[in-house]
Amino acid sequence: MKNKKIVLAGGTGFIGQQLMSHFGPDNEIVILTRNTPREKTNAFNDFAIPDALKEHVKIAYWDGKTVGLWAHELEDAALLINLAGKTVNCRYSEANKQAIFDSRTLPTKVLGQAVAQCVHPPALWINASSATIYRHAIDRPQDEFTGEIENDFSVQVCKLWEKTFFEQQTPRTRKIALRTAVTLANGGVMKPYLTLCKYGLGGKQGSGKQMYSWVHIEDICRIVDFLYERQDLEGVFNVSSPYPVTNSQFMQLLRKRAGHLFGLPAFAWMLYAARFFTGTEPELLLKSRWVLPTRLLNEGFVFKYAKLEDAFNNIISQMPRKEYHLL
Repeated sequence: MKNKKIVLAGGTGFIGQQLMSHFGPDNEIVILTRNTPREKTNAFNDFAIPDALKEHVKIAYWDGKTVGLWAHELEDAALLINLAGKTVNCRYSEANKQAIFDSRTLPTKVLGQAVAQCVHPPALWINASSATIYRHAIDRPQDEFTGEIENDFSVQVCKLWEKTFFEQQTPRTRKIALRTAVTLANGGVMKPYLTLCKYGLGGKQGSGKQMYSWVHIEDICRIVDFLYERQDLEGVFNVSSPYPVTNSQFMQLLRKRAGHLFGLPAFAWMLYAARFFTGTEPELLLKSRWVLPTRLLNEGFVFKYAKLEDAFNNIISQMPRKEYHLL
């Protein structure tokens, strides 16, 4: 994709930054954000536009709830990607649950209103979703055709998010929801996992038998490009490597690549006890996410990082040794 206008709603987050870096050199990027930069440095807490991309990236402010001047940025856009949403890496208090719902549905609704009002609306609207929409699966993989959707909290979030998205009336804009697995890159979830390995705690979590579906960030960017070019495609796509592993295998391969001989396990009871100190829910580690990207494979997409060992080799090669090893 080159010489296109791409709008990233909620684009200052981890995946938004990766998309900006991937598409920014050859395209015009507009980031919609509710965050404001720090006064002294004019930089966001976890986000800054690289000097090489400053001519290609524009920041536009919105509240994620009401149509404002930011809506003009959607005119003539080739692609709108909505990533807005509060992290689920928190305790599921009633207040946090409501914030998680609202932070996904309200921005999606207002984007739908803005797209509908455009004279020249975006050609494609990609909305984030999550592979956690499927049930806890230890018996068989879940895909877009035969996957089973139940009703725990994380599933409710995804169901309402997708329902809100597909309810938006945008007849001139193609819509795709990406049910994305755990994203691996230099940063994000890799940092805490490697920190555990570094201090000898990189063993399995829980039984270690729960399935771990994952995807390399570069493949997410390539999938976005692929879906933009394939104008005949719409609907829901699973975004995950075709080769998921168990939690035990994930940690074992990570230790091997990071040069650690052993890692103490974290049993389920430990995770439940620690949640009061970590401020997160054990479900994030213990739910078995066994997801396959059947639609992408059927349509001919080829993953660059299909195997986990290749993904780890690529990511860790970009990191200073001190980030994953004491020696």
